[in-house]
Amino acid sequence: MKRTYHISGMTCSSCVTAVENSLSSLLGISQVSVNLEKEQVSFSAEKQLPISELNKILPEKYAISKPVDSALEGIQTGLEKSKLEQLKPLLLIFLFLFSAVFLMHYKNWNISEAMLDFMGLFYIVFSFFKLLDLNGFPKSFRMYDPLAKRVPAYARVYPFLELALGILFLMRLQITTALISTIVILGITTFGVTKTLLNKKKIRCACLGTALQLPMTEATLIENTIMLFMAVSMLFM
Repeated sequence: MKRTYHISGMTCSSCVTAVENSLSSLLGISQVSVNLEKEQVSFSAEKQLPISELNKILPEKYAISKPVDSALEGIQTGLEKSKLEQLKPLLLIFLFLFSAVFLMHYKNWNISEAMLDFMGLFYIVFSFFKLLDLNGFPKSFRMYDPLAKRVPAYARVYPFLELALGILFLMRLQITTALISTIVILGITTFGVTKTLLNKKKIRCACLGTALQLPMTEATLIENTIMLFMAVSMLFM
């Protein structure tokens, strides 16, 4: 009997392979098929298997939650979230950041000070989401960041680098060093994001960690470009 379930925790093709291999090893299961985009797994089973039993054989990162009603699957496909809906968390964060900076400086507006505070708050907020899942973030980040691919340890310390840069900007410490670091770090990441978009790869964006399942889109490129523009502008002002 063919069965389809929702599954969470997958971020790349390696995850697909891991899930397929794990389920295929269970006696009575065959024809395992994983859909990364829909976050679904299908397989043929000789008998009804409890979800708890399926989760036992999966790596801890992945979790099967509930079966998909095949009668509703076609309808659900037609009602997939639009790109705007998927990026709503990211857009809201930027709206709050811009609003916070405006409220901090509207009485005595200074573009340089406002930019420094925006960059500081940006790093603090984004590092927070990455720190929520220190084990899952590196795997997603290595999917597109060139340096993280070559130096796995870099992906693990990246959230802490962002946190440190945020503190430096907000406390006005070592501003030149922080600006140069921003240009180097985000320059490398932006190169990887651009390459991923040009190759039309469908992967998860790690900009907000793995807590929020965001797709890699042009919004990630714009987000990095804004920060790079600010850093370059501040460095030569």
